[in-house]
Amino acid sequence: MSKENNQFYLGKLYNLKKGEILEKPLHYDPPDLTTHAIVTGMTGSGKTGLCVGLLEEAALKGIPAIVIDPKGDLTNLVLHFPDLSPEDFKPWIDPDYARRKHKSLPEMASQTASMWRKGLKDWGLGSKNISALKNSVKFAIYTPGSSYGIPVNILASFSAPALPWRKNEEALREKISSIITAILTLIGLKNIDPLQSREHILLSNIIEHSWRKGKSLNLQDLIMQTQEPSLEKMGAFTVNKFFPKKDRADLAILLNNFLASPSFQSWIEGQPLEISQLLKTANGKPRHSIFYLAHLNDTERMFFVTLLFAAIESWMRHQRGTGNLRLLVYFDEILGYLPPIANPPSKPLMIRLIKQARAFGVGLMLTTQNPVDVDYKALSNAGTWMVGKLQTDQDKQRLLDGLEGAAGGVKRSEYDQLISALKKRVFLYHNVHEKKPQVFHTRWVMNYLAGPLTRTQIPALNKLAGAVQVKVKKTIEKSQRTTITQPASQGKQITGKPSLPVSVKEYFLSKPADQESAQYRPALIAIAEVNFFSRSPSINTSHTITTLVTMIDKSGQDWESNIDDAFDFELLINKPIIKAKFTQIPDWLKNPAWWKAQEKDFKQWIYETYFVSVHVNKILSIKAGPDVSKEEFQRQCVNAAKEKIEVGIKKLENKLDKKKLSLQNKIERQELRVNKYKDEMKSRRMEMFSKGGQALINLALKKKVTGLSSSLTKRRMLQQAEAKLKEAQQVQTDYQEEMTALQQELVEEKQAVKDKWMEAADEHEEIKLTPTKQKIRVEVFGVAWLS
Repeated sequence: MSKENNQFYLGKLYNLKKGEILEKPLHYDPPDLTTHAIVTGMTGSGKTGLCVGLLEEAALKGIPAIVIDPKGDLTNLVLHFPDLSPEDFKPWIDPDYARRKHKSLPEMASQTASMWRKGLKDWGLGSKNISALKNSVKFAIYTPGSSYGIPVNILASFSAPALPWRKNEEALREKISSIITAILTLIGLKNIDPLQSREHILLSNIIEHSWRKGKSLNLQDLIMQTQEPSLEKMGAFTVNKFFPKKDRADLAILLNNFLASPSFQSWIEGQPLEISQLLKTANGKPRHSIFYLAHLNDTERMFFVTLLFAAIESWMRHQRGTGNLRLLVYFDEILGYLPPIANPPSKPLMIRLIKQARAFGVGLMLTTQNPVDVDYKALSNAGTWMVGKLQTDQDKQRLLDGLEGAAGGVKRSEYDQLISALKKRVFLYHNVHEKKPQVFHTRWVMNYLAGPLTRTQIPALNKLAGAVQVKVKKTIEKSQRTTITQPASQGKQITGKPSLPVSVKEYFLSKPADQESAQYRPALIAIAEVNFFSRSPSINTSHTITTLVTMIDKSGQDWESNIDDAFDFELLINKPIIKAKFTQIPDWLKNPAWWKAQEKDFKQWIYETYFVSVHVNKILSIKAGPDVSKEEFQRQCVNAAKEKIEVGIKKLENKLDKKKLSLQNKIERQELRVNKYKDEMKSRRMEMFSKGGQALINLALKKKVTGLSSSLTKRRMLQQAEAKLKEAQQVQTDYQEEMTALQQELVEEKQAVKDKWMEAADEHEEIKLTPTKQKIRVEVFGVAWLS
């Protein structure tokens, strides 16, 4: 694989003086992002398009990303339509915009689809690239504090970390400080100083006391301990002297108001704030997790952003060091989160990540349109700066200050001129890993840039992305679980078969090892036929999923762990052995509603988690089902490519043979013409010499010299013959050179055909097909009596 294939394609170099896009692409090395990137530019500079393009490249390379979207622009990351049809664009076009353009929605959709198709083509992209993007990562939009998207459960933020306290005291205290500052800000306290605020000191000590013992807290625990701390002293003072009980009660009431608020429930439901779960699916597929924050007020946004960065930092410290980009964290607008003077809860966390994340392969990409309001000293470690058109000279000068601090050796006057000349979608690119700055024009993005989308559109966006809300089951203590775990020899035996609902199918093991002492115990058997269908590429394949749950759980089954593809259904019959005994079953197994719920859950599990991988090579128009390995499919692609090469070369030879024959005829005719002119020139030369010789003899004999004009005529005719010969020889040379070029063209075009199809052999992709609910058919669901 070439170096360019491992890099991000951001656009092409741009000539500012001529105002034209050059052919040379700008490639960006992903590991360079571990030194972080700053993107700035005014509204309309093309900043969003640049960042969306970079996130697309990260997705194509399988790099997980966490995207913080305060405005709603980054919801556009799921608007990728491989078919580029007007129907795909139509639901996302602003009706008011269409009206202002005096067009109907269908007309606007058609125009937009055409524009996107052309824009992508101009940049060497198309449907194939969009399909690759769509299948590269799992996209999902999360809405903290709301159920419009996937809600986020923040309670994990209060869980005791897995890191040992003694070796990580400083880092864990910093995390506690950030979390407490965020909570106190959320409940209305202002200007919180961790060293002076007794509220901050008390709550921080309560959490530290629990975490030191490896105990987790929730908000309710925190409120209770605020009133009655398990600590006896705070420094040299007793708790009551440091923070009187009445004042602690007031603080507890503020915390409880938040806990008791109906809106708080949406903060403790949904996807846990566990970074490992946000980066990859259970099957190992990378995720791009988009956190939509436009619906939150400023205080709530600060609260969540702080918790999110704290979670990222905790996860990061569990990772081994790497020089590669392991995670991209993108923050669409950092105004207010990293200010030059104030110290909001997010700032210490962001500064620590900027300084320390590189060693763990975590890259931050931070954007702003307000350079004046950002702490550039904090960003002095940023290795990449992408600067777009700025609004004021003050913004430009502030930015140049930051660049000088971040990158030594910057020529201020040179950068000043470059930034002043920037146009829309044109950016100054400065990378400390490269020798000099570049100016480039951003490429066309694959996602449709519909602009900021609203909260009410998020359900449709998640549906489009195939994102479903995570079901988080309540933790059940082992002692509370009701399962059938005893083997038959130890369970209570009964002689008659237990009564089950009529709707529940029953099957029996046909040949127990010892029929005289056979004792049946119940297992749950579930078999489904799942059809996986795709129109493009055309795929239609079916799979049978068999699960045999031998330890039935009242609260729900672990279907994944009980898959038994080797189970032979033919071993089961409809009647038990006559003398067999049975294990007694609990009453809940006799409830038809319980069985109905389990079957529904089985089907839902298949729908949410099951997929098959098929291999497709669209260029060669071949595909292979899940039973074909990647290596075997590669061999199929190579064989198909060789056939294409053979046909292509034959076709090429036939086409060029006609040209060669025509040219060979011209060469032969021209050779005859050259020989003719050679003979003519020899003849003219003989005539001229003969005439000239006679004149010299007459002159020597002192005879009258005659025929001078005739000699001149002979010389002129010789010169004409020489000119015709020279011209004919030049034409002959041209024909011969043309033949040589044609032969070379044949060699090159043969090689081009070989290269084209052998490259095509490598252009196969693995597509994960998921079933629709209509394509999941449960064929067997009931009790399998095993012995």
